[in-house]
Amino acid sequence: MKSNSSNHGRFAYEGLDRVIHERARLSILTSLVTNPKGVTFNDLKQLCSLTDGNLSRHLSVLEESNMVEIVKQQDQNRPQTLCRITAAGRNRYLIYLSTLERVIQDATKETKRETGLDRKLKPSQA
Repeated sequence: MKSNSSNHGRFAYEGLDRVIHERARLSILTSLVTNPKGVTFNDLKQLCSLTDGNLSRHLSVLEESNMVEIVKQQDQNRPQTLCRITAAGRNRYLIYLSTLERVIQDATKETKRETGLDRKLKPSQA
């Protein structure tokens, strides 16, 4: 493969944010972006299939990165933790998705070229 300056770093995908590019944190952010008013800790734990400890740790990483906010409140005299995505978190998430789309487009082009097939990559049906 020839190297030229126009291809320098072509597949570096700088937008694949290391904070987001982890299965649990991606699940958390996807849950929060689809629920802009927020999700309770317990509901988020169920949505992402995480334990209390795992969810707490990943939320801490996301909160330190200013991607989520954690609000402690009372609901019928019971403590409740509400998690919401921040504007900065939503922006970083959208940049991440845009980069991921580019990865898929690049991989699809290469797959078509190698196999001669004109098919799209489809999500797995796990």
